[in-house]
Amino acid sequence: WSAFGCQMMVLVFGKTGQVARELKSLLPDATFLGREEVDLIDSQSCFDAVVKARPSFVINAAAYTAVDAAEADERAAELVNGVAPGAMALACAELGIGLLHISTDYVFDGAGSAPFVESHPTAPLSAYGRTKLAGEQAIRASGVLHIILRTSWVFSAHGNNFVKTMVRLSKVKDSLTVVSDQIGGPTSARDIAEACIEIMQQFGTDNGKVGTYHYSGTPNVSWASFAREIFSQIESSVIVTDIPTSEYPTPAKRPGNSRLDCTKLKAAFNLDQPNWKVALSEVLSELESQK
Repeated sequence: WSAFGCQMMVLVFGKTGQVARELKSLLPDATFLGREEVDLIDSQSCFDAVVKARPSFVINAAAYTAVDAAEADERAAELVNGVAPGAMALACAELGIGLLHISTDYVFDGAGSAPFVESHPTAPLSAYGRTKLAGEQAIRASGVLHIILRTSWVFSAHGNNFVKTMVRLSKVKDSLTVVSDQIGGPTSARDIAEACIEIMQQFGTDNGKVGTYHYSGTPNVSWASFAREIFSQIESSVIVTDIPTSEYPTPAKRPGNSRLDCTKLKAAFNLDQPNWKVALSEVLSELESQK
């Protein structure tokens, strides 16, 4: 991948995850490290992989994303989400290169209804949130030139996500109950991947742009309303009934408010929030073509 007339070697941690798969289609010449190539549980192997590759830039799209499973195995989540990104960051700092790391709205407590700004105090409710916050802190502590990109409610035609679950259920259910008191911005993995590339292109070694940013789809919506839009777009007659989170208990506590304020990213990189309804239609078309 070339930028500014020079060849740029991009190293991506992750290969099969939602964002990594989209990055692979957009950056065919980048090097992607999956579980076969690097053990995220072993932070030294993460450090060594960066030093050995000597890339121009690193994107960390790998994570332990099984939110409920993390409650029972926080140590594994901590190694992947917390310790590994810190090791990547130290290696990048040693090489003097930039790191873009994908994080999550789960670092916040989900209180209130105002969109969270980057500087809002963090207070994660779950093991997943705690381990993702640990990763952010390790990156900042390393002194690396970095961008931490927090996003929310990721969906795509690949992996496990809400859109694919709703499409599957539409084939076997006439009605569903869906949580309506959790509000956030669904964000397509393709939009996140495109944002990562745009940020990387602009980043260079511009220290002024180092920091934490928010990026999520618009408009904000409840899971129940998101489900209705999915069914509407696939012309399904499934009836959605709103329920409170209290009626759908899960091992990990979810934030009630996942709204992210994305004005800082717009100011720094001129990136607009993507309309998730447009992205949804593209994902549904892709799912249809996979049949």
